[in-house]
Amino acid sequence: MAQLSPQPKADKRIRIINAAVDVIAEKGYHYARISDIAKRAAVADGTIYLYFKNKEAILLSIFEEKMTDLIVLVRAEISNISGPKEQLMGFIHQHFLLVQENPALARVLQIELRQSSRFIHDYRPESLWAYLRIVVEIIEAGQKEGVFRRDIDPFIFQWSLFGALDELSVQWILSKKRERFPLEQVVHQVSSVFLSGLTITQE
Repeated sequence: MAQLSPQPKADKRIRIINAAVDVIAEKGYHYARISDIAKRAAVADGTIYLYFKNKEAILLSIFEEKMTDLIVLVRAEISNISGPKEQLMGFIHQHFLLVQENPALARVLQIELRQSSRFIHDYRPESLWAYLRIVVEIIEAGQKEGVFRRDIDPFIFQWSLFGALDELSVQWILSKKRERFPLEQVVHQVSSVFLSGLTITQE
């Protein structure tokens, strides 16, 4: 299962973060109120400020902590797959599976996070870079094994792939006809397109 495991209810900070994910996904970042988050987390409004300076700090903490969880989960899944081509397909599969099984979190990370001016303008999204580092490692391993073309720049490739994954995820989140994006078809098509340009063809 790709779904992220719920955290213990005893941890107030984590309860607040999880409640914020649900509230921000439902109401949108700008319309979500601290009082809404506190009510969902079953804490007093003032308790929020013991852990977070403001709503934007909550949003950025969601990004950092949930991305860390995603990285651990995806790395664990990839470690069970042999072969760079298969690992890249596994990464793509896990990305879309996580989106579909965690729609509220996906909405927050893919859409609402972009409402933060700090995140857009001067924040260093190191967790995102660490997530995409998985792709770079797969490409570099494939190049060493002679499976992937050596003229492909892994840095450029990671952002090219992420652009496709990101846009398809956003379309799925916003779509009223999500059946237009069946998981297996999306994974197959994206994998096929990127692998066809990346893999060395045998003469």
